[in-house]
Amino acid sequence: MQYLKDIRENFVEAQKVLDEFTASESNFEKIHAAAEVMVSALQKENKILSCGNGGSMSDAMHFAEELTGRYRDDRKALAAIAISDPGHISCVSNDFGYEFIFSRYLEAHGKPGDVLLAISTSGNSQNIINAIYTAKKRGVFVVGLTGKDGGKMADLCDIEIRAPKSQYADRVQEIHIKVIHTIIGLLEKMLEV
Repeated sequence: MQYLKDIRENFVEAQKVLDEFTASESNFEKIHAAAEVMVSALQKENKILSCGNGGSMSDAMHFAEELTGRYRDDRKALAAIAISDPGHISCVSNDFGYEFIFSRYLEAHGKPGDVLLAISTSGNSQNIINAIYTAKKRGVFVVGLTGKDGGKMADLCDIEIRAPKSQYADRVQEIHIKVIHTIIGLLEKMLEV
């Protein structure tokens, strides 16, 4: 029966982190602000780019595919790209270094008026930090999903949405995916597509 206790504790801990996140009205305001910026970009025929490492890359890809594909209801495709092409990543990491895999892509494809969703559970991933610097140089607005204390990203993002501090990254990722789904839902409603 030890495993049943572990399972229960896992869900209770997740609920505590979610409760802490939802206790701050500021988090909801930041989510709304991020959605407004993304809506504005899409209305002006700009695009949303997303990036992250490991599980955060999976979240970046999930975000983009829900926009280009389908979330809850049928609608037109929305312009979103996850920086996740293995050819690009292996080329840049081999030729320049892994810390430049996202920034090189933004250098090539980021345009003024675009939006970057940068995801890092620590807020300190160097390739994400480099992506933010390049985004800023290119006139790309940056929405960051972070955790812990926000790391270096906290002061670099135009909007930072931070998951509550927890011992493990999976709790941060659970908040991130809820934020991602909420933003997608808002985009669909605000765009009425």
